[in-house]
Parts: sequence; C-alpha cells; structure tokens
Amino acid sequence: MTAEEARRRIAELSEKLRRYQHEYYVASMPSVSDAEYDLTFDRLASLEEQFPDLRQPDSPTQRVGSDLTSQLPEARHTIPVLSLDKAYNAADLETWIEKCCRNTARELSFIVEEKIDGASIVLYYEEGLLARAVTRGNGEVGNDVTPNVRTIGAVPLRLSRPLTVAVRGEIFLPRSLFAEINAHQETPYANPRNLAAGTLRRVKSREAAAVPLDIFVYEGYFTAPYPTHLETLAALAGLGFKLNPRISCFASAAAKLPDVPPAVQGAWQTGFLSDLPAYLEQSVAERSDLDYDIDGLVVKVNELEAREQLGFTGHHPRWALAYKFEAPETETRVVNIEVQVGRTGRITPVARVEPVQLSGSTIANATLHNQDTIDLLELALGDRVSISKRGDVIPAVERVVEKNESGHTTWKMPSACPSCGSALVRQGAHLFCPNRGCPAQARGKILFFAGRNQMDIENLGPETLDLLIGRGLVKNIVDIYTFDPQKLEGLPGFGPRKIELIRAGIEKSKGKPYRTVLQALGIPELGPRVAELLIAAGFRDIDSLVAAAREGDPQPFLGIHGIGAKTADLLIRAFTDPEILAAVAGLRAAGLRLQAETTADTPGAEQVFTGQSWCITGSFERFKPRELAGEEIKKRGGRVVGVVTSATTHLLCGSGAGSKLQKAQSLGVRIVSEEEFLGLLEKHIR
Repeated sequence: MTAEEARRRIAELSEKLRRYQHEYYVASMPSVSDAEYDLTFDRLASLEEQFPDLRQPDSPTQRVGSDLTSQLPEARHTIPVLSLDKAYNAADLETWIEKCCRNTARELSFIVEEKIDGASIVLYYEEGLLARAVTRGNGEVGNDVTPNVRTIGAVPLRLSRPLTVAVRGEIFLPRSLFAEINAHQETPYANPRNLAAGTLRRVKSREAAAVPLDIFVYEGYFTAPYPTHLETLAALAGLGFKLNPRISCFASAAAKLPDVPPAVQGAWQTGFLSDLPAYLEQSVAERSDLDYDIDGLVVKVNELEAREQLGFTGHHPRWALAYKFEAPETETRVVNIEVQVGRTGRITPVARVEPVQLSGSTIANATLHNQDTIDLLELALGDRVSISKRGDVIPAVERVVEKNESGHTTWKMPSACPSCGSALVRQGAHLFCPNRGCPAQARGKILFFAGRNQMDIENLGPETLDLLIGRGLVKNIVDIYTFDPQKLEGLPGFGPRKIELIRAGIEKSKGKPYRTVLQALGIPELGPRVAELLIAAGFRDIDSLVAAAREGDPQPFLGIHGIGAKTADLLIRAFTDPEILAAVAGLRAAGLRLQAETTADTPGAEQVFTGQSWCITGSFERFKPRELAGEEIKKRGGRVVGVVTSATTHLLCGSGAGSKLQKAQSLGVRIVSEEEFLGLLEKHIR
C-alpha cells in the first residue's frame, strides 16, 4: 500500500470510528456491534503503526492512552471559572429571580440544569482540535489533564467545525458502572465523584482509560457569543458535545417562552416561573432514580444581554445560582458568640460551638450572618442547635433544637465596634464599623493583601503579620515593603535565617503581575475575574483606572462585558479614594508592578483596538468562520461581544446582516465593512 492510499484509508477509518464513538458515547444508539467496532479500530491502529507519520493527534486510537508518565503541569484559564452563589430553599431562589428581573428592568427566561456531582473540567479547542483539558483548580490555574481526558469517549477530539472555543463541563462516573467497579475491589471506593476526580489525576493515561468516565457539557465561550444560553447549548450539541438531556426552561408569564432547539430537546421541560417550585420538588424526588449523582440544580439567566447587565462579583456571576439540595446537618451546643470585624468594616457574629464531626471535619465555629438571622432563630447562649455545611464548605446554624436552661435570652449585637469602639452603623441587613482607621479593618486588609490567594508573600503568614502589627512595625499594606525585618532580631523564632527568608519573600512578591496587585488591594468586587476583564478592556495600568474614575462616568466600565452598574460605581469610588490612592503611590515607590506586561499572544500586532467593543454579524469572504475576525480584534486589544448595546463601539458587518445592524444604526454605532476591516488590519501590521 502506498503512502497516499494509506492516507485515504486512515482518513476513512478515522471518520467511521468518530461516528461510531459519537453514536455510542453521546447518542447512546450504536449502529454497529462491539466486534465490528473493535475490528475497525484494529485496522486503523495497524495502519498507523505501518505509517506513523500519518497518525493524527486527534486519531480515535489516541483515546486508549499510553504508559508515558505525565506530571500534570499547571495551566492558566482564559475564561471565567468562578464559583456559584447558592440558595437552599425555593423562597431564596424566587428572591434571586425577582432581583435579576428588577436589575435588568425586563422579563427574563431561566435555564435549569442538574448540578452534576463530578469533576469540573474546561476543554480548550483550537481550530476544532482539543488542545488542552484543564481542571478547575483555584479558578485561575488548574492542572492540565489532557492525556487522561482524551481517553473519555464522549469528549470530541475534533469538532464538526474548525472553531476556537472553550467549553465547561462536568466529568462523572455513572452509578451503575461505579457499582460494577466496586464489586471487584477488595477495598471499595467511597463514591463515584472521588473515583472520577482521582482518575483524572492518574499519572498514566492507560489507567484513566480503564475507568469508563462520562461527561456533560453546560457552557461554551465562543468568539462571537450567541444571544441566548439555549442557542449556545444547541451550538455545542451541533459540534458533537454531549449535553444532559434533563435540562428545562422557565419564563415569567409576561415573557415569551423560548422555543427549545431540536438539537437539545431530550427530556426537557418548559413552563412558567410559577411552575418552578413543583419542578424543584420533582427533581428532589427523582434524584435517587438517576444513574449519576447530583447535589442540586443550577439556574441561569437565558439571555446573554441580561447577563452582561448583571455582571459578576469577584466570586460568582450574578446571573447564575446553585440551588443546593438539603445540606448534611448535626447537633451541638452554642458555647459563646463572638463578633468579627472584616477588612471592609462589616461586623459578623460567629457562634463558638462544642466541637462536633460533620462531613469529615471537626466543626467548632458556625456563621450567624447578622442580627436578623439571630432574631429569626431566637438564638441564645447555651442553646442546642442544628448546624450544616452549606455548600459543603461554610458551617452555619440552621435552627434551635432545644433552648438553654440557664435563662439566656436572644443574643444581641454590640452597639460599638469591639476593635475601636466606634458606634456601629447599619447598611442593609448588616452592621459596619465606619472608622477607616479601625485596627481590625487595617489588620484584615494587611492579611488579605499578603495572603496565599493574593500576593502570597512567603514567610509572612498571619502569625508573623500579627506580631508586626502588634509592635507597630506594619500599619498598612505599604509598610510591608518599608519596615526593616532586622528589627525582629532577638525575638523568639526570629534568627538571622528567618529574617533573611522574610526579606526574600517580600522582595520576591514585588515581581507579582499587575493583575495580582490589582486584586490584592482589597477593593470590593475587584476579584480575579474583574481584574482580568479590566486588563482585557485596555485598562492595562493603574493610572488608566485612576484617570477613568476621576471622570466620574461609569460608561467606560459598563462597556466591559461582565461588569455591571454596582461594580462600576465601586470602581469609581475606589480609585478616587485618597486612602487607596496613597496606597497605590506607596506600592509604586516600593517597586511593585502597576502595569500589565505586553502579552505574548499579540506579537506583531499594534493594540489599535484597545478600549473598543466590537460586535460581529453576517457572513464574510475572508473570515470563515467569522470567529477568525474576532481573533484579529482581540489580538489588537479589542473586545468582542455577542449583542449590540450602547457600549458597543463598532459593528463588523458582513452580508446577510439583520437585527444587529438595525440596532447599531439606531444607536449610532460605527458600521465597519469587511473591506474596511481588512484595510485596518493591513495598515497596522508591523
């Protein structure tokens, strides 16, 4: 057989196997027997062995893994990988839905998806090929587990179109298959989720291939986003991804219930928001009958334009909420209630309880949120209470089981700050200390700045910082870079070696990137996600943020996809705040990075689109698919959005343009033709 004949035969067999794999893993409707599949597979493997140069990186034979050792390198995410805010009852979910509608001033529809209890994964495709698969990690950086994910049959190695796209999903192990595996284990695995997560981190991908993992995808990040989440899901299905068929859509009576695209219908339910409580009960009742574990539901705003309006906090998107099923609980007794003062001045009561085991950990403290929560519980010292780990993370007091016999009445918050004595002020449901010079607030800001998730200053942990604060050596974040570590010499545990390590850790932190310094300032809402959004939108140094804030116009911030009115207002207040400006000046003098480095992904391209927001519509001659035009815009510093709003600066318009063109004309957005766009690109190529 000649090389050309082998090339044609390999392409033919590969196409067959991809179809067979999709039918088996995704559609659950195999068209051939296992024997025929194996024979086709063996034929392809044999040809690739004879002609190794013809083996493609997305070949179906590559799913079986190898015995090569992988060190699971770290990889940085290029999309938002945030947590979700949570609700534990229908009333809280209803309140959240009402808030979404109120804050967008429109009637909305909502998509409800099962929250799979598995291992979160982000699949990155480049020109249609799976380039890398990255675990959630800390939301910014995860482990690259591509070799192991390649062994999962339901993960397409090649898409049906050559798109560059990031896709989020949940990898899980079906209960029935987990039971089969455990039946042959001397020491059974604890649960499907742990086995799935552990399998993804196997050193040898052949071991991962031996575990029949599955996946449901639930979010796609396209260069040119679709107007709704429904359309995004339909596009993902069209590309070959496996969706959970048990997804539903609900809308208010005044909103038009969207049509569910045929590509994603499955076992969908549709209805009005008034039907949602019954659906929640149904989901709980059916939970035990599923062949996979779920620990709740995820409710998302369907319309992407509304998502843009709602934006993000530093922790979670405001347009999605996790409805968690009942959290595990246990009982204990309240020994004391103490008050904590946060770095923003917020006062939080914390119950000190008799230590008790819950979900594998010892609980000694539980949050009480605020006085309203305490009043609702009618909680007093000595009461026996039920506590839960909400979201399996934060212990909280749920109810009083038995009142104390000591005569203690409902506990009340103090009227003065326990740290500085200032009279507390009420803002909404919470009390705050208004004193900007409050020692507890200063301590909180310092510990936050130097903490592991921010500047991560080595050898400068909470105990050392408390010592420095107590001795008056560090009073604010700038003092970290100006105090003399030598002054610690002679104190217990602070010998020459320790002092040198502290000095080295502080010096090393000066090399942290601008985005890290930005979020470490502790500005409300300015977390990792918002920092990345600001930089991507052209605010590549601290001075540009200060200059924009001085104008007092929120529009430059509101024009950034993912930043809402509340965040924009907080950014303006923060970067006109004398205290923050003084801190910025001090950090600049200390040598910290207050400007983003030139990115390696834009070589040879002038940043001529910085600060511009482009929408793309229609068909193009030179950009097929049109996502390629979006890549050119982003290379030159611009943003690509899926809908035309007042913040859109340009509409790249091809043939067949429709409503987006009409809206852009009505808003006075600059219309750019393909020919004009090509001229702009050619003019600024260096």
